[in-house]
Amino acid sequence: MTEVWLEPWFWPSVAVIVGLPLVLLVLSELYESLTRQGNPAARIVRLVRNYIAPVAALLVLLSQVEQAEVEASWSRITATVLGFLIILVLINGLNVALFATARKGTWRDRLPTIFVDVTRFLIIIISLAVLFSWVWGADVGGLFTALGIGSIVIGLALQNAVGSVLSGLLLLFEQPFQIGDWLQVGDVRGFVVEVNWRSVHIRTVSGVVIVPNSELAGASFKNFTAKNAPFTAFQMVQFATEDEPETVIAVMNQVAADLPQIVAGREPSVGTFAAGEYEINIPVATPGDEYDALTEFRRRLWYAARRAGLHLDGDYFVDYDTADRRAELLERFASALYCAPEEVRGLAPRVRVERFVEGEKLQHVGEVPAGIRLIESGLTRMIVEAEGGVRVPVTDLTRDDIVGLTSLTRQGINAAVYAMSPVTVLFVPVAVIDDLVARRPELARDFGREIDNRRRLVLDAFALAGVSVPAGSRTIAY
Repeated sequence: MTEVWLEPWFWPSVAVIVGLPLVLLVLSELYESLTRQGNPAARIVRLVRNYIAPVAALLVLLSQVEQAEVEASWSRITATVLGFLIILVLINGLNVALFATARKGTWRDRLPTIFVDVTRFLIIIISLAVLFSWVWGADVGGLFTALGIGSIVIGLALQNAVGSVLSGLLLLFEQPFQIGDWLQVGDVRGFVVEVNWRSVHIRTVSGVVIVPNSELAGASFKNFTAKNAPFTAFQMVQFATEDEPETVIAVMNQVAADLPQIVAGREPSVGTFAAGEYEINIPVATPGDEYDALTEFRRRLWYAARRAGLHLDGDYFVDYDTADRRAELLERFASALYCAPEEVRGLAPRVRVERFVEGEKLQHVGEVPAGIRLIESGLTRMIVEAEGGVRVPVTDLTRDDIVGLTSLTRQGINAAVYAMSPVTVLFVPVAVIDDLVARRPELARDFGREIDNRRRLVLDAFALAGVSVPAGSRTIAY
């Protein structure tokens, strides 16, 4: 008895069984890549994948089928054409009924396209085999023998590789993540930029990492996007042990609350540990905001800690808030404060030099200023929030301007003042202002005039923006 692999139809059939799925996989990947790039060649690749490759494979298979000697007739030719059209209608009908109308998230929507392509091909082969057997009396037994034996031989030879591919395809079928989701696979964290039957492409801070689907299917991973709550960015921070915990916590919370990456309506939190260690937890919208949020937090915290007299990372060195520097700035602003030259040295220990980095707030909405800040260098911007969260720029405050005028009247201000560049100021506490005003009432007059001027600027800004002015309050000034 002749071995089956020595039959003339065996190896062409095996070549189709193995080669066609591989060709469909390659063409599908090429089509998806060209589609993402907007390349018009994608239509040509789709034509080759959907029609030319299956028909060529069918031609190879049918050429191996031993057909009986039959006489061609118009009735058989018509029956063959009718059967072929019925097969096309059946295939397209099943595609529309099962997949074209599939709801998002169902198993039909999640089914990888390669499964659909292979199933379509098998249905075409079986249907044509039945058609030729019924109409022309063709012997299709050898074809099914090749399909069965070829599948067993190839399956045993490539069981490891096929198992890896099937694991990836089953992972795609389950779809525990989608393009744009944030994943953590081992030490790799990033967002998914591409998913195919072989691997998942994850974009990280250091570049794109390609993770095989079989690795994802055989290990655990985290999908941060699937969380209903915002993602929490956290970082450990070290202060000197003698820094008061309440002050440290207040400064860290304020810096985190002012970050642009924080989720609206959510508050940061600070955890305390031994030996001056603190952990900041910042709610951000996506893991993609984590790096920017923590970077900006550390940058702003450096300035805020020194303004509060804290010692971030145990650093005691401050080179700008010195007695000489205070006296120098007091002499510069002596006329604005109605301060006599002989009073400068006496006031120097009661004021301080502060620095702000771009993006920080010198003044918060509704906050009663603890004193005034006279700008020595840099640019700040006064912004008022209208109804609906509309932000209306009012005016820029720069060199020699004053922030915190309402500290004298003990009123909050319905505007925030942002640093638009690195800013250096001389901070004069309200107690010093009270002493100066008691001796020189004209200082209070100047403050009142400037408060009225800024109120007019606010009204002009609202009119220019075409928004209504919020209802007034005795505790809120502009």
